[in-house]
Amino acid sequence: MTLIKSISGIRGTIGGVAGKGLTPVDIVKFTSAYAAFLQENHPDQRLKVVVGRDARISGLMVNQLVTGTLIGMGVEVLDIGLTTTPTAEIAVTDARSQGGIILTASHNPKQWNALKLLDDQGEFLSTFDGTKVLEIAEQGNFNYTTADHLGEYHTDNSYIQKHIDKILQLPLVDTKAIRQANFRVVIDAVNSTGGIAIPLLLKALNVKHTDLLYCDPTGYFPHNPEPLPEHIQEICEAMMKKNADVGFVVDPDVDRLAIITETGEPFGEEYTLVAVADYVLQNTKGNTVSNLSSTQALQIITEKAGGKYFASAVGEVNVVSLMKEKNAVIGGEGNGGVIYPDLHYGRDALVGIALFLTHLAKSGKKCSALRQGYPDFFISKNKAEFAPEMDIDKILKVIAEKYKKYPVTDIDGIKIHFDQGWVHLRRSNTEPIVRIYAESDMMTKADNLAKKILNDFKEILQEL
Repeated sequence: MTLIKSISGIRGTIGGVAGKGLTPVDIVKFTSAYAAFLQENHPDQRLKVVVGRDARISGLMVNQLVTGTLIGMGVEVLDIGLTTTPTAEIAVTDARSQGGIILTASHNPKQWNALKLLDDQGEFLSTFDGTKVLEIAEQGNFNYTTADHLGEYHTDNSYIQKHIDKILQLPLVDTKAIRQANFRVVIDAVNSTGGIAIPLLLKALNVKHTDLLYCDPTGYFPHNPEPLPEHIQEICEAMMKKNADVGFVVDPDVDRLAIITETGEPFGEEYTLVAVADYVLQNTKGNTVSNLSSTQALQIITEKAGGKYFASAVGEVNVVSLMKEKNAVIGGEGNGGVIYPDLHYGRDALVGIALFLTHLAKSGKKCSALRQGYPDFFISKNKAEFAPEMDIDKILKVIAEKYKKYPVTDIDGIKIHFDQGWVHLRRSNTEPIVRIYAESDMMTKADNLAKKILNDFKEILQEL
């Protein structure tokens, strides 16, 4: 059993002993702490909290515990049911609520679930606020209300449609161009809520030919739900059989988007944001943001369009903060996360689909040809494991000193900018490992950069 407590929420495997897995006791504890946090930040207000969930099999149980606890804390609950993470984020501001809880473990397997916590802007809690919730939970510093002041419970299943309506109103979404392109689209929604939202979206976008894979929201994931190339072979094969133009794969809560070309080849999760940003920048001059572990292709197309690119620390909350600071017109993460501020500040596969289809339609190109128009980079992902007693920060400082002749960024671990690529080293917050991401214009070069750092680690450990 696993329970991970972080500033962005609480996630773990269902069952086991309290404090060791995501048990009913833990769900009640952290929901109570979140409600107490909202009470401190919104004194003298009748609190309202939006609650939504993905389709995983523990969702109903977790939902009942969360909503019941909020009612016991005197909070009005707006339960929007089976939904997507970006839909819940939009619902928070639409409903003028003080917060939201999304019940999803994102790309984790079915035995996992999580409470993802939102502020009154429908955005993930800041580091400061997330730390405060954890402190309240550990102290048990919350009180439940009396019978006369219990919260209320309401349901509203209309928010996916409201989300789609907002997407259709965006000036850069062109349903006429999409209709004229007469696309055939294949979808893999991994038997979660994308199976509800994406068919509705495609119909609204005037896509006439849609083939569905795993769009029944049962929560029984047919394959590993993280939309990586090694997990999505079935849709890749279906592309050729269906003579489709493009395929879309999402994770269970629909905030990550992977694209498949008409040849049955993955477009590349790093290039979801690149392609959408390219289209946005063709129509809106401005800046872009992604995290330090994302491809440099975004910087290239941004500067080509006359904008400036900025890199944030890893984590959606960090990307959003820098996007606001730099007034970015588009941003996100290289895991297929698209953040389009004209809609809202959250990773959103639905708006990503709408913008990409418009881009594809207006380009007049095949999906594979569109991908070929972007600079090729390859990312090698590795990790180094250390003994629990090792001073990892000290080791990273030694690495930074060794490569000080190269540009080094240290806002989130260490990123070294070599002549033929970069390496980003980040220590895990939960285990004694360092993640090593390396990028270059050839996979062999990226692998060699990563191996160089792994060898450095071995040499440093021998000297310590």
